[in-house]
Amino acid sequence: MKFLILAITTHVLLCCVNGDWWNEYEEALKYYSQEELSQEQPGKIRPQSFQHPPFQCPDMSPSPTIPTSVERVKAADIKVIAALGDSLTTAIAANASNLLGVPFEYRHVSWSIGGHGTYHDVITLANIVKLFNPNVLGPAPVRTLHNYPTTLNETGFNLAVTGHNTVNFSEQARNLIDTFKTYPGLNFEEDWKLVTILIGMNDICDYCKDKTLFSPDSFIHYLTESLEMMMNEVPRMIVNMVQILTMKPLREVKKPNLGCILQKKFCSCLVLPDENSTELAELVEANLQFQRKLEELLNSDRFFKEDFAVVLQPYLTHANPPRLADGTIDLSFFTPDCFHFTIKGHEELAKGLWNNMFQPADRKQMINSFSDPVELICPSAEHPYIYTRPKALSSANSLQITWTLMTLTGLLTVWMSVY
Repeated sequence: MKFLILAITTHVLLCCVNGDWWNEYEEALKYYSQEELSQEQPGKIRPQSFQHPPFQCPDMSPSPTIPTSVERVKAADIKVIAALGDSLTTAIAANASNLLGVPFEYRHVSWSIGGHGTYHDVITLANIVKLFNPNVLGPAPVRTLHNYPTTLNETGFNLAVTGHNTVNFSEQARNLIDTFKTYPGLNFEEDWKLVTILIGMNDICDYCKDKTLFSPDSFIHYLTESLEMMMNEVPRMIVNMVQILTMKPLREVKKPNLGCILQKKFCSCLVLPDENSTELAELVEANLQFQRKLEELLNSDRFFKEDFAVVLQPYLTHANPPRLADGTIDLSFFTPDCFHFTIKGHEELAKGLWNNMFQPADRKQMINSFSDPVELICPSAEHPYIYTRPKALSSANSLQITWTLMTLTGLLTVWMSVY
């Protein structure tokens, strides 16, 4: 009977889902026995009774009036929250206990937009924001099935698409804009919106398949196109642009079972090359170029104006995978496919992002290792607003202040020598 149920489940999934990502998953299933497909890995899922301790800040109130400047927006001023990206944002397999759970998108526990329960149940950026504004629109309420028709009642404003490369990203941007314009209860002109984006890792996974389409320059081209679309059409919006991971360490995420066959399917350009091969060296350099070019784009003031800002949140730039005391990878952070994060990993992503939002451009905290839990910070009393000023303008301000102080010191010295 157990095997009959398993066969029926697999058949239903195969009938209802299609697309490149699904084709890779379906191909990988051929390598597993029924026992392996249904083998439970209880350490991957979050117990229902689990509860986080409270998180409280001295000031959790909104501004007295709706802010007009993107530099004066508090957490409680956020009325709408959304997310765009790929399978890390759709939260593929994030609470799956076996390989059959891999196609499920656990959007409701996704690091940047999950709305399951409250902060006590799961730490996501949306659930943290809900502590400041319980009525925020957009947190994802339930899980979905990859490539199966969904509605906004299921996804919330988690509009990420599993398997998307940056070349597809304008589709998500357009969907976001159109959704904001028409969603009941959302004041398009007045409400402050917070959107988190993490995209580009599939480009690196596919780099060896088309080095022009998935090049660092193409990544920047298609991303810029989408960001300009948002800036030109959406008022009162802050965009968290999260820096992509350094991906080579993911090669170390291996298990003694067949689960990692999926990793080889999902990210073959990263996983298949030999350790000292020129192919791997080229991919590692491409990964660095993705990061550098994104920094160059967003450290400028290109996407910064009175009511709109794209902010680079760099906390993942050099993050190393979590390790146990013996130095081996802590597999409790990784799903049965050896590639995506479990809820445990999603929560660290959420905390790191929140902290970066309340740190200035030149003092943003970096995660060195997921082995060290991130401690949440509160907005400071001196600057209770989300930091949105890009590094170029922050540096210019610092130079101006330094020059002014030097000038005043010089004038004071002259005055004292005369009198």
